[in-house]
Amino acid sequence: MTDEQLASRLANTTIICGIRTVLLKQGSATKAELSQSLRISFPTASKFLDDMEARGEAISVGYDDSSGGRRAKRYRYNPDYMLGLAIFLEKDETRYTLFNCLGETIEQDITAGFLDEDASRLTNLIERIKLAHSELRSVSLGVPGAVNEGRIFLIPDYEKYRDFDLKSFVQERTGLPTVVENDMNAAVLGYIARTNLEDRGSAVYLYLGQNGPGAGIVVNGEVVRGKSFFSGEVAFIPLHDRSNFSEALKGEASVHTESIGRLVALTTAILNPHYFIFNKDEIDEAMLGTIAERAAAYVPREHLPKLAASEWRADYLVGLQSLGLDLLLSQPVG
Repeated sequence: MTDEQLASRLANTTIICGIRTVLLKQGSATKAELSQSLRISFPTASKFLDDMEARGEAISVGYDDSSGGRRAKRYRYNPDYMLGLAIFLEKDETRYTLFNCLGETIEQDITAGFLDEDASRLTNLIERIKLAHSELRSVSLGVPGAVNEGRIFLIPDYEKYRDFDLKSFVQERTGLPTVVENDMNAAVLGYIARTNLEDRGSAVYLYLGQNGPGAGIVVNGEVVRGKSFFSGEVAFIPLHDRSNFSEALKGEASVHTESIGRLVALTTAILNPHYFIFNKDEIDEAMLGTIAERAAAYVPREHLPKLAASEWRADYLVGLQSLGLDLLLSQPVG
């Protein structure tokens, strides 16, 4: 492919991504509205939309009322034209959701954990789903480990996945665009999406987990990954004289609560986030008050974030779906 052909392909992909986004966000649009929203010419909007209608990606929903001239044809996006697959891998289970471009669930299931086995077990699952759903166009994977551009470089207790480029492995085996994300980064994105928090807000999401504690951090609406993608590995924070956070959680319940309170105080002093979220299966509403009291022993109460308990699995899957949707919308034509 020449440089000119590559530039043309990129430009076309940018336009088609913009049309998909507008149609999904607004529900429907005319060619004139797309031209205005995306700042492209009317003939360009018309050509792309006609092509989308011809292949079933856009659907006509009738004509607008006339304002004196020719009635404008209105279109909506066909949400089932492309499907995404979100999968998260945990110690004892693997959960997946097949979803359309509106985030509606097409299929979901829970199966045994794959982390102790070769990754080909995972790609076999994806291939089976792909065989049954030819519209599948993206895969988003969540793992309990630190990830750098699709390579898992820290995942305690799972040697088969350590220092492993899972993104490339899945893409090469399945032919599907793939994104791999740390579980807590996905969860905090999902929480923000599910609760409609302000776009520029900040939040910390703590999960004590089956594989040790971890956190997802969002500042000004963006996931904080850090210099070497190590951000959120709170297990290593030395909160006590001779133990880190992970070691402290193995102690008595009073030490457990004290350690979490100190972690909230620490993040308040450094990040001053709007929200600090917990998995409600680990921290119930009654415990939130106790944690706030312990944190307030170290920093002024007025600076503490709002503490909340949420459904971690639901947040996790929604976060993975949002990453998968980004892949769907950016798919080139052909």
